[in-house]
Amino acid sequence: MSFASQGFSPEIVRAVAECGYDKMTPVQRRAIPAARKGRDILANAQTGTGKTAAFTLPILQQLIDNPQPVKNFNVRALVLAPTRELAAQIGANAEAYAKYLDLSIVTIFGGVKMAGQVKQLQPGVDLLIATPGRLLEHIAEGNIALGAIEHVVLDEADRMLDMGFAGELKRLFSLVPAKRQTMLFSATYPAAMKQLARQSLTSPVEVAVDAINATAETVSHVVYPVDAGRKMELLSELIGRKNWRQVMVFCNYKETADNVVKELNLNGLPTVVCHGDKGQGARRRALAEFKEGKARILVATDVAARGLDIKGLPYVINFDVPFLAEDYVHRIGRTGRAGQRGHAVSLVGRDEELSIAQIEQLIGQHIHRITQTGYEVPDRTALLHDVRNKKRYTDKRRRTNNPSADRGQAQAAAERNLRKRR
Repeated sequence: MSFASQGFSPEIVRAVAECGYDKMTPVQRRAIPAARKGRDILANAQTGTGKTAAFTLPILQQLIDNPQPVKNFNVRALVLAPTRELAAQIGANAEAYAKYLDLSIVTIFGGVKMAGQVKQLQPGVDLLIATPGRLLEHIAEGNIALGAIEHVVLDEADRMLDMGFAGELKRLFSLVPAKRQTMLFSATYPAAMKQLARQSLTSPVEVAVDAINATAETVSHVVYPVDAGRKMELLSELIGRKNWRQVMVFCNYKETADNVVKELNLNGLPTVVCHGDKGQGARRRALAEFKEGKARILVATDVAARGLDIKGLPYVINFDVPFLAEDYVHRIGRTGRAGQRGHAVSLVGRDEELSIAQIEQLIGQHIHRITQTGYEVPDRTALLHDVRNKKRYTDKRRRTNNPSADRGQAQAAAERNLRKRR
């Protein structure tokens, strides 16, 4: 199915062709026809499936089909993204799709001065892409008015909830007109996401391209059991001896990420880092160096786990197993995109076996184990048996890394503290 068959303007079709798009992806085929009619959308699809075009192209078409003057500091369409990197990527894609249209597109996020953004917002904006925090800052300063909003999109909506933006999202929805088109796009579908959908969508069309919490079929999963103290040594050996190129390594903490970068560079493996303590400019440079091949390895915390489109990324390594089983899906979503083969590698210490068991339960498959010569660990057969019989594993409502669970206040507070350290 082609984009021209969906009634898009010649200008949009031309721009899409120049972006290298030929046929529509499954999520585009299912979401675009309903979105073109102004229907609310609840889409569950993995990253790398063409979600950005699925919501951006219908909005652009509706904006030009119904031309309206935009008053100062007003916005007609709003796309929210959880991270700066994802917002910047969506903004770049939107500008490419609208290359031949007379529409104003602005992207705002934190880490940069507000003054320059205010100048862009002052004449009014047709399509605004923003992170929740920076958007609310501008609203508080009177730089953005949402009373004329016609379309709202939440991309990676579940991630925004994971990051603690539930209150901000509730406030934003209270500021936009009740009569609007709303589209929620997400890779996973926890209970909080279901509640958000009930509160914000009206008779939505549900789009499910992949099984909920599924991983791409193009990704192979392996686990390397290792003593926790030898993870760094094994990581260098795997990348160096196997000559892996363009590798993304995930750590749970910023301090760990910095130490991993230092050690890999000392071992002669060019490495850059991306985490919350780095300024926007530094993060942007790190990503650029990695994409251009100047750096062989990008080490990151979960701030970079969503939405980044790194073309042809072959390897994702979990130096630390993620705290949330659902985050495993998001991390490895960086590889195996657009039908290409990808490899998800996890270095697993003894105390991380429960997390791996929960990940296997979540994705519905057993992860192959490889024992690297020289890094053998005591037989874990008994440990794995005990892990799979633990209450936290057998009873999903008591799983500590399941955001759908009915957590107690103490547990929720602990998780908020963990997020602050990332």
